[in-house]
Amino acid sequence: MSEPVFTELSDYAEKLIRGRHATRAFRPEVVPEDTMRAIFSLAGAAPSNSNAQPWRVEVVSGASRQRLADALQAAHAEQRTSADFPYSEGMYAPVHQERRAAFGAGLYGALGIGPDDYAARAAYDAESLRFYGAPHAAFLFVTGDGGARLAADVGAYMQTLLLAMAAYGVDSCPQGLLSFYADTVRTELGVTDGKLLVGISFGYADESAPVNRVTTERAALETTTAFHV
Repeated sequence: MSEPVFTELSDYAEKLIRGRHATRAFRPEVVPEDTMRAIFSLAGAAPSNSNAQPWRVEVVSGASRQRLADALQAAHAEQRTSADFPYSEGMYAPVHQERRAAFGAGLYGALGIGPDDYAARAAYDAESLRFYGAPHAAFLFVTGDGGARLAADVGAYMQTLLLAMAAYGVDSCPQGLLSFYADTVRTELGVTDGKLLVGISFGYADESAPVNRVTTERAALETTTAFHV
């Protein structure tokens, strides 16, 4: 492969990967079915240990999406959480907490929510269970024993899916909060196997929404990566 081709591919990779970002306000237009099938087919090329492919994906649109959004908000209001994978604020190291705080300040600042306005923050979290207005959502389940190693494979699938969406001009937002109501999702969708890792809202971004102009910084390479020779 010639050098110009390598340059073209690397430039595209830089644009695709660095250009992808979480979208938190969507237009109502649906993604065409053939586009969705192409995206999820491409995501299936994700790597996994021994090619086990331990993922199950449930995609909701239309009336199914509406019913699930209603059920999620009801579960949230009634505090009926049911997370398959444990979550704790204590799992974050201080440096992670600093990054999260910086992100939160930018996000809520763009929404006009003050740092001490906990009621407004809670209301925004509740509304996010309607997928930020996205017409579609995908729920990624870890099948098999649902352990950490299999969850890592599903994480690889998720990143491949997000990049496939970006390549097809579809915007997305992985939402950890959606996974806090795993039993609700299972009940509404009739799912009997697997542990819910994450939900992903997707569609087309509302570019006029200030929240979609929030930018995030990434840690310097030297702080996360060591090269051994």
